Amino acid sequence: MLSSCLCVSSSPKIVLEKHQQRMQTKTFTKTSCGFKNSPSPTKSSSSSRRDSSTRASIHTQVFATNNKSKSKQALVDEVKKCSLITAIKTPYLKSGKIDLPKYDVLVEQQIAGGVQGLVVGGTTGEGQLMSWDEHIMLIAHTSKIYGDDLLVIGNTGSNSTREAVHATSQGFAVGMDAALQINPYYGKTSRAGLMKHFGAVLDFGPTIVYNVPARTTQDIPSEVIFELAKHPNFAGVKECEGNERIRNYTKNGVTCWSGNDDEAHDAKWDAGAAGVISVTSNVAPKLMRELMLGAKPNPKLRDDLIPLMRWLFKEPNPIGVNTALAMLGCAEPVFRLPYAPYDEKTRQEGKKIMETVGLEHFVDAGDGARIRDVRDDEFILLDEW
Repeated sequence: MLSSCLCVSSSPKIVLEKHQQRMQTKTFTKTSCGFKNSPSPTKSSSSSRRDSSTRASIHTQVFATNNKSKSKQALVDEVKKCSLITAIKTPYLKSGKIDLPKYDVLVEQQIAGGVQGLVVGGTTGEGQLMSWDEHIMLIAHTSKIYGDDLLVIGNTGSNSTREAVHATSQGFAVGMDAALQINPYYGKTSRAGLMKHFGAVLDFGPTIVYNVPARTTQDIPSEVIFELAKHPNFAGVKECEGNERIRNYTKNGVTCWSGNDDEAHDAKWDAGAAGVISVTSNVAPKLMRELMLGAKPNPKLRDDLIPLMRWLFKEPNPIGVNTALAMLGCAEPVFRLPYAPYDEKTRQEGKKIMETVGLEHFVDAGDGARIRDVRDDEFILLDEW
């Protein structure tokens, strides 16, 4: 078993009590968050050519409607200081709808574990399987209830610039602190197109650009990142192309977060990254905090966690973390297709790995840390929801 963490842990009972207290003091309403659930109007060619000053003016008006206690966006410098950000999982009810009570318990355990920020509706949170209404609702809910305790980063990127602009304006309207923006995928564009695409969304507020060629099939060239970094709302880049790339950015003043859990320790301590946007912290936030926010490098903990990280990514993310959280009882064993759970053999491998790490380090469902043997026939795979 691993040694105890640097951070103070909270019992599941205390975590649940904190959540109940929080819900009593904060009531979510569409009106108070300025939630817009109507479809965006069709843009004319003239409206598509809004200049930066017009967009900034709209952004100011958007924030005037947001009554969140943190009344304005986090400064870009605040975003840059965030070292441990969880790409939070979205749990589902058996109907396939978003399970907000279980989501809230997951978030409470992230807070108790010392996580500093959340990416809401990212790849791990299956934003790609959400309607935009679901997506913005979840950003609004997270910002309203937890915005005083965590940096809320909404994944409002899209391969359509029009959709990215609309979703980003809504995300800031309902209270997110920053946006995560991916480059257009599948329908790839030119360097000039990349600059125009990111320029359109950067005007709304603090932005982390996301480079993950394994998913988009297009690498964002370093010269594009350096050019985007001149924008005052550019916070940095979530970089999945390795620590040499990160080192090149950081030595030139560009803030980076590793997008690879297994490289995150060295990214911070050797390559100068601010931290990590993590999947593993969904299940072991306290250990990831120790790894990324300890007083000095911890190669032993890094090596102890590598088997868990590799197991979580044995199939494309978020299959592993979805399976793990079902086994831990923190989410119903419900999968929106095309994702399907690990098979029985792989689940048993994960059980042994988690037991070796020590179950006291993992999130749980409030009834004590334990791993459930979820049968194949207990998993629900949905092709509509």
